[in-house]
Amino acid sequence: MGLGTVAIPEVTKFFAEGDPHEIIRFALENFSPRIAISFSGAEDVVLVDMAVKTGGEFSVFSLDTGRLHPETYQFIDKVREHYGIPIEVYSPQAAAVENLVKAKGLYSFYKDGHKECCGIRKVEPLRRALRSLDAWITGQRHDQSPSTRTQVAIVETDPVFSSPDHELIKFNPLAKWTSQQVWAYIRENNVPFNPLHERGYVSIGCEPCTRPVLPGQHEREGRWWWEDQTKKECGLHVGNLER
Repeated sequence: MGLGTVAIPEVTKFFAEGDPHEIIRFALENFSPRIAISFSGAEDVVLVDMAVKTGGEFSVFSLDTGRLHPETYQFIDKVREHYGIPIEVYSPQAAAVENLVKAKGLYSFYKDGHKECCGIRKVEPLRRALRSLDAWITGQRHDQSPSTRTQVAIVETDPVFSSPDHELIKFNPLAKWTSQQVWAYIRENNVPFNPLHERGYVSIGCEPCTRPVLPGQHEREGRWWWEDQTKKECGLHVGNLER
């Protein structure tokens, strides 16, 4: 079915204080089967749990950068088994990874930033994942990153992955939820989660670029801690930097 560009502000206004369940139901009713949930962290499994309960048709994909924690790989399989759903895993192009490592080694991002590595290991695979979709659903929240995500809309035309001949709609049903609300839902609904969360990891990405946070630190301080605090987006949601 899909949406027209004119309708997006109206939909956003309608769901301004909307229940994420209803936002997901609306998304699936309008875009199934060409809609998918991007899965990697705790918020994303909340979305999967809600989507499964609607009974609607959707797909789930995850990005395997080749540098994830062992616990994260196990977590992907745990979610797959828990919900009885397929999870399509996208990996980076081998030649691109080989060329980067040959030219700069395995840890060049500590010297010249994460953008190049994330572009190869995350952004290019994401482009492939989105190629056949009309809409995708993400777990972005306003409080995840005060410097880049406070203006994330509940529904928007994707500013990065849309093209002149293909408008891609992006739903962020949890935009106005807090971390506390996410974890309350996880506990109340027995939603599986990455065991790294029990060891102080809050925002979990690739193993070399993720570390636990201390009490009082913001969750994004555990990601790319050697870089400018205002530029902590890996490229998947780089449009946030331009808001």
